[in-house]
Formats: sequence, C-alpha cells, structure tokens
Amino acid sequence: PNALVIAMAAQQAIHFVGLPEANLALAQATVYLATAPKSNALYAGYSAVQEDIRKGPNEQVPLHLRNAPTNLMREMDYGKGYKYAHDYEGHFAKQEHLPPALRGKSYYTPSDQGYEREIAERLVRWWGSRLKPPDSASNPEHSGPAQ
Repeated sequence: PNALVIAMAAQQAIHFVGLPEANLALAQATVYLATAPKSNALYAGYSAVQEDIRKGPNEQVPLHLRNAPTNLMREMDYGKGYKYAHDYEGHFAKQEHLPPALRGKSYYTPSDQGYEREIAERLVRWWGSRLKPPDSASNPEHSGPAQ
C-alpha cells in the first residue's frame, strides 16, 4: 500500500533537490516498485463498478443511508435502520450499502499478494462465509505465471 507514497516522495525529491541529487530517490523508488507485491484486484473491481454504472439505470441510495435533516425525511424513513459502525465491535457494522438491484454483488476481491492478503482475512472475519480468502493453490488467477 506504500507504492504511491514512495513514488510521490521520489517526485517531490526531484522538485526539492533536483537532479542529479535526487537520483538515489529515483533508484530507491524503482527498486521498491519493482519488488513490491503486484495485484490488479483494485483495478478489476473499479472497472466492474464503472461497467455497472454505465449499463445503469441509476439506482437510488438505500433509505437507511440517506441523511434525515428534516421531520419530513424522518417520516419517509430516511436514515431508519442505519448502523453506525463505531457503535459495534471492531468498528464494523454488518450492513448492506448497495441499492436493491445490486445487492449481493462484490466488486473487490483481494489477491493473496502483500497487504491484500490481510485485507482478505479481515473481510472474511467481517462477512463470514460470504467471502473466501484467496488461496493461490486453488486460484490459478493468483498462482503466478504458467510453468
């Protein structure tokens, strides 16, 4: 999760100290990025979201997620049933946030690479059997290049 931070730090080093002094910062960033665990899971998930938005229709925000600043909105059940995450153990409230037409969809499936493995384990703790942690032995997509 630090790749962008490292790349931006190298870019800032170039701006602040210039070349050739920033060459080491560029070299460090290059090595870090070249050897960091790789995944396209976020890109794939984001692309799937964009595709669902493109093929629409625009879905309504679920009532329980809508702000209710007026009596009329409260009477219309805006905000009713909302679970405030900080009121729950681990600051996680098991609650659906997608519109009814998209319920049950999962857009992000973390890989078994680097920090994404930890994210996958956390999602399984939160959602239980709804998600399965990635396993490179049984998931060819994450098992590396073909031999």
